[in-house]
Amino acid sequence: MPAVPVLSGPQYLREGLKLVLSPGLRLFVLLPLAVNLILFATLIGFAVQQFSGWVHTFMPTLPNWLGFLEYLLWPLFVALVILMVFFTFTLLANLIAAPFNGFLAEKVEVVARGEDHFPPFSWAELLAMVPRTMGREMRKLAYFLPRAIGLLILSFIPVVNLLAAPLWLLFGVWMMAVQYIDYPADNNKMSWPDMLAWLREKRWQSLSFGGITYAALLVPGLNVLMMPAAVAGATLFWVRERGEQRLT
Repeated sequence: MPAVPVLSGPQYLREGLKLVLSPGLRLFVLLPLAVNLILFATLIGFAVQQFSGWVHTFMPTLPNWLGFLEYLLWPLFVALVILMVFFTFTLLANLIAAPFNGFLAEKVEVVARGEDHFPPFSWAELLAMVPRTMGREMRKLAYFLPRAIGLLILSFIPVVNLLAAPLWLLFGVWMMAVQYIDYPADNNKMSWPDMLAWLREKRWQSLSFGGITYAALLVPGLNVLMMPAAVAGATLFWVRERGEQRLT
């Protein structure tokens, strides 16, 4: 098998998008897509109303003689608020869609491997996945929250908060890899610590996938479709990178 390029994230996401638009998988995308659309519209409406106030909350108060710096700092803190709103939306959307995403990851793995070791679709099977997938989402939340709270505290500290936006971005890229690659890892009964250790071994591939996913999910409207595409792309990542590992 030829070596997979280190920066292969865009390829996985592109192939994932093609897969979720194919007739065989489209059915498993429609319901979480509808849920995400409702959630996205609600959150964006609220964020638009509050956006200006949030930016002013994080902006440091400058003396008059440094007033000109506000024009330089304002884009940075606008980016900070956008990143935080995006994080909130992604967290809620994936929490709600977790059972559907786990099921979609199963079906994509069947297509990628050409062999089906998973039980056929039934609503009973989908409901049976809810406790396991929600438990795994809670584990992600436990991993995410302390780090996000630390970054939030940093965001309120004058001067130091200039680092907040780039740190949120870096953390967000890593979390996108963790969030989506965890679905096929969980389906294959890989423990949470083992999954994190495996992603660290594949650090550059993981950051490549997380980075392109993060960028795509930041685009309003497109992000709703890119969520299932990210699940499919992450599953392809899992199948191929694990296959590469076994051959080396």
